[in-house]
Amino acid sequence: MSDPIAELLNTLTLERLEHNLYRGNSPKVGWQRVFGGQVIGQALVAAQQTVEPEYGVHSLHAYFLRPGDPTVPIIYQVDRIRDGRSFVTRRVNAIQHGHAIFSFMASFQLAEEGLEHQAEMPDVPTPEELDSDGELMRGFIDKLPQAMKTWWERPRPFEFRPVVTDHYLTRDSLEPIQHVWIRTLGEVPDNRPLRASILAYASDMTLLDAATFPHGRSVWDPQLQMASLDHAMWFHRPNDLSDWLLYTSDSPSAMGSRGFTRGMIFSRDGTHIASVAQEGLMRVRTPNK
Repeated sequence: MSDPIAELLNTLTLERLEHNLYRGNSPKVGWQRVFGGQVIGQALVAAQQTVEPEYGVHSLHAYFLRPGDPTVPIIYQVDRIRDGRSFVTRRVNAIQHGHAIFSFMASFQLAEEGLEHQAEMPDVPTPEELDSDGELMRGFIDKLPQAMKTWWERPRPFEFRPVVTDHYLTRDSLEPIQHVWIRTLGEVPDNRPLRASILAYASDMTLLDAATFPHGRSVWDPQLQMASLDHAMWFHRPNDLSDWLLYTSDSPSAMGSRGFTRGMIFSRDGTHIASVAQEGLMRVRTPNK
């Protein structure tokens, strides 16, 4: 059985082809398209290869342009937009089959002292008080599409413990708020840029779920076509990823077959380490389509 953390680290290791040009591969997980978090994480790795280590990523903004093909490598082309004294900016295009599938910009900053405040972490049960995702899935994994079933049954680099599981069990309209504890299932190297890329990878998981709750649906609903359209992330404070993180999200709007969600990521001690926003396709399939 493969080591899922080692596989994740291998996925986030890019081959340098030429100045500002890198190549990444996708793990064999049975999906028909590349997972969005993978492309975000790999693009951030590519950008960080061109930035001096004293500059830490503080924000990224990305658009998913085409579905990624997991059977062929992804080429990442980095454009060194600006090298300033305090801030550095990079643009990255991910290319497959001669077309851009993903467009990404990231900004990096030298560490500075300044005014500081943060949001308060929601008061929720600890991860030890909750069932693991594996325990939750035993009740209905056989009802999932085969590709999703295969993904859930194989070793994964993250464990999830949702605070509320009503959306798995009912078609009732629910409040568009979700709290999920998440942790890596293995040790992460002491490397701040790599940890930022792993956190960016994970930030695309569970985020769009909350947009389905008011409609009595879930991301597993076969009538829903769902995909990330864009993604933004702000890195507030570093974290070593050695313990559980709380990923709390809400969805203030859905319309036009698009759902909008916002997220905040906290360490167990309540430190606000990152914020996320995303709009995703949330299209109800009609018969014969």
